[in-house]
Amino acid sequence: MDLDQHDTADQWEPVTDMSTCSAAAESDEEQDETNAEISCQVNNENLETATFSDTSNSPNLNSTMTTKQLQEHWRNEKRRCRQVKLLFEIPSTRIVEQYFSKYVLYKIIIIQTGSFDGNKTVIERRYSDFEKLHKNLLKDFNEEMEDVTFPKKSLTGNFTEEMINERKLAFRDYLGFLYSMKYIRRSKKFIDFLTRPEMEEAYGCLRGGQYTKALEILVQVIALQEKLTKHCPVLIIPTLCAIVVCHKDLENPAGAYEYGEKALLRLQMHGGHRYYIPLLETMITLAYELGKDFLSLQEKLEEIKAKRDQIKVFSLKELAVREYIQ
Repeated sequence: MDLDQHDTADQWEPVTDMSTCSAAAESDEEQDETNAEISCQVNNENLETATFSDTSNSPNLNSTMTTKQLQEHWRNEKRRCRQVKLLFEIPSTRIVEQYFSKYVLYKIIIIQTGSFDGNKTVIERRYSDFEKLHKNLLKDFNEEMEDVTFPKKSLTGNFTEEMINERKLAFRDYLGFLYSMKYIRRSKKFIDFLTRPEMEEAYGCLRGGQYTKALEILVQVIALQEKLTKHCPVLIIPTLCAIVVCHKDLENPAGAYEYGEKALLRLQMHGGHRYYIPLLETMITLAYELGKDFLSLQEKLEEIKAKRDQIKVFSLKELAVREYIQ
């Protein structure tokens, strides 16, 4: 039994711009799923045709490829169009004993199915974390979750091998069920359950000047964030920019520029985003330092500023240190 008490009130992140993801994105993703299936079918047909046809009559890229290269090409194409699906496993646990509390931490491994996932995520959560998630989700998805069975608390036997193994299986199935429901897996409460504790630790390190530690955590978490926010890629902008800040303060301009480019790519259609101008200003400095084209970035910055009222703009680092403040 978890002995310490947790505040079950949902901690909403004040600086996360959820409004940029409209309902249209949901219908778009549904269409994308259909398109992906059609695309994969077409690719399969192309593979069969290209592999066995006379390549001397084909003026396209197939004429320059061996059969092995062609097969690898279409394998990559099919992998690209495949929808992201996650698998949750709980292989082990550990018992933590503190001054006045004792609890079980469940090790959760999250991997992408359908292909080799080199960026699997490993997190740990305790019973009270799962319980808080369940209560919060019931507020918004009570009807959808009416058939969900959540492991009940027990006054005794919480640390027996039998009880722990039983809960491992129950929590694995619980997470799988939640992820199977589109509106739940896209919800902030579900995403926060999987990422927020690590993000709070990372931003705490960033604010404390521990950039190496912060960067290590951020790079691990963003791999999961990218998989969870395919419906709205702009949601990971704060994390990308925090990584830029860490690389920059660790005097690694190349690393900072790499992640800055990823952030700019996601901001192309979001010129009013609070991170856009600070990111452009940082990228201009980095581009100049690296001998890259900074004039086009400067022109874009001036264009954006000309369209906006003269208001105080925080630096990229000033924005980053304000994230995940309890």
